[in-house]
Amino acid sequence: MAESPTVQRVGRVLLVTIDRPHRRNAVDQPTAEGIAAAMELLDGDPRLCAGVLTGAGGWFSAGMDLAEFAAGRPCRVPGRGFAGLAESPPAKPLLAAVEGGAWGGGLELLLCCDLVVAARDARFALPEVRRGLLPAAGGLLRLSSRVPHQIAMEMLLTGDPLDAARAERYGLVNAVCEPGESRALALRMAHRIAEAAPLAVRAAKRIGTLARDWPAAEGFERQRALVDEVRRSRDAMEGARAFLERRAPEWSGT
Repeated sequence: MAESPTVQRVGRVLLVTIDRPHRRNAVDQPTAEGIAAAMELLDGDPRLCAGVLTGAGGWFSAGMDLAEFAAGRPCRVPGRGFAGLAESPPAKPLLAAVEGGAWGGGLELLLCCDLVVAARDARFALPEVRRGLLPAAGGLLRLSSRVPHQIAMEMLLTGDPLDAARAERYGLVNAVCEPGESRALALRMAHRIAEAAPLAVRAAKRIGTLARDWPAAEGFERQRALVDEVRRSRDAMEGARAFLERRAPEWSGT
């Protein structure tokens, strides 16, 4: 049986695949530790610009492995939380490629991602209330910022799933594709991100994430330091020169 997750470099993109198809890619402790290590690699290697998280065998993830939970094994990593990701998403962009389903903690992993690609037959659910539990690895906190409040409450209170069409309509999913094609589409999107200036991409993710909690009157002031850092960078000058010289830019990440 393959070690989960498997980690592969695809150009400047890190592909992370939860590989426990016999358990619908439910997360156990070794998988949590492996995802945490992959996120450390993604953020720590300047040659990597984005990550893609997916699952093997036609499923994204069924969330926490309840057999592990019942045995008292936590499926958590200190400082990173559930699955080595829920409480500390990477600074670099992370995309989700969803086949089959993202259920419970699997959906909470998806909520850690910046962009989501899903197969047309994918389903998304937080069924914890039907198991006497709560989606405390980000579902309760993040879902209502990704879909309308009433839809979030429907999912949280009933545990019923959304299909891919509704998930796309409500903004949970960026793009829907044919079954079996989500990984390829997510990799194409990640490679597009990798073509952009790394410093600017990281700053755009940070500001775009934090700004949701900023008072509107303070937004421009709060973003100023990060924006000024990007404007003073070598890459900002390189981008301008490359545009004027009608050539592809050569980013340094500084």
